[in-house]
Amino acid sequence: MQEERQHAALPLKYRPMTFEDVVGQEHVVRTLRHAIEAGRVANAYLFIGPRGIGKTTLSRIFAKALNCTAPRGVEPCGECDNCREIAAGRSIDVTELDAASHNKVEDVKPIIDAVQFKPAASKYRIFIIDECHMLSNAAWNALLKTLEEPPPHARFIFATTEGDKVLATIVSRCQRFDLRRIESNDIVARLKYICGLEHVEAEDDALLAIARGAEGGMRDALSSLDQLIAFKGGKITEEDALGVFGLVSRGALEDLAGAILKGDVASILTAVDAFYSAGRNMRRISGELLQHFRNLAVLQALGPSSKSLTATPEQIKTLAAQAEGVDPARVFRICDQLADMEDKLRYVLSARTLIEMSLIRASRLATTATIGELMKAVRELRGAAAAPASPPAPAEPPPAAAEPAPPPPPAAEPASPEKSERRKILEDDKVNDILRALPGAVITDIRRAP
Repeated sequence: MQEERQHAALPLKYRPMTFEDVVGQEHVVRTLRHAIEAGRVANAYLFIGPRGIGKTTLSRIFAKALNCTAPRGVEPCGECDNCREIAAGRSIDVTELDAASHNKVEDVKPIIDAVQFKPAASKYRIFIIDECHMLSNAAWNALLKTLEEPPPHARFIFATTEGDKVLATIVSRCQRFDLRRIESNDIVARLKYICGLEHVEAEDDALLAIARGAEGGMRDALSSLDQLIAFKGGKITEEDALGVFGLVSRGALEDLAGAILKGDVASILTAVDAFYSAGRNMRRISGELLQHFRNLAVLQALGPSSKSLTATPEQIKTLAAQAEGVDPARVFRICDQLADMEDKLRYVLSARTLIEMSLIRASRLATTATIGELMKAVRELRGAAAAPASPPAPAEPPPAAAEPAPPPPPAAEPASPEKSERRKILEDDKVNDILRALPGAVITDIRRAP
């Protein structure tokens, strides 16, 4: 009988084994490397960040780097007994505790007892506590004295997704590192590399859809890629990825953003109806549109080569084309409208209706002139239509005998030059023709404007 071949899940098979393999956490990797090089390893470290970005993986790599018997600079060799045992979770000098299921005082007492003994075959005795925010206050208080004054051979590494729940007395005794969500282009690059190793053909837009669905988590992205390979085999298209995750294609999302910028209400309603009919995740549309216009604002302010752009080269080309001739102030107003829509989506029952109305309002903001723009256009119109002054009429001779004229009434306080100019503009016949075509609320704002 042929032996069944064991399949290794991609998140486990391609889990980073060295600092060089870690993606998207350069600020943490650089600090840990320098700490090892300078011999300034702290007693305790706290890694905080969302799921699937490498907290536990980075903890194990750091533990291997500290206890490796044949390090390559600051990188663990991955071949010595210590490295292999730590990677397999069998090292007697590295203890891992899952605080999600072991959160009582009785669960941390073995750590308190073991910390007093020197490591058996390593330089340090290391304790890794995952999801440490789940520990009870009593468990934390039991660890507090040990954490404050540990023996020289003991090191603690804590990892959590909810750093706000960790006691302040614990945080103050640790070096805190906030891990970031991994950028989409970094995830795409990693997925493309893995597809090459797995002999899988995947479209760039398919990998981008996987990265968008992962929301910054590399583990989620690898799990999704593994699922798609099992579903489609060695060739993956964008349509396959969109069908699995309920996402909107990159092209459709960019077309919708273009319709908003042009004020094309018919195209907006048609696109939303197509997304709804295809079973797409309507609540994801808000966040992705907001991200698109955020990238558009960044490109207008910093240029297409800015590192702040979270977009692929193909997306940057589209953003550059849409940015031409668009006032940045209008982009900011659209972002405000989309952010308000995303906030309201948490409580609304009909997401489709709210999205439709919000996107129509955003399209009006993209095409309706602001009060400042209207006043500028009105001033230019009045200046162009101003007629040359007529010559003064000849003065009439004064009457032969006239009774003294009565004293003039007291003059009113002269108006400021700005108000006089504005009053003349609003009384102009051509200006009134323009104002009649505007909504009543806009006219009221113009007339009340200082």
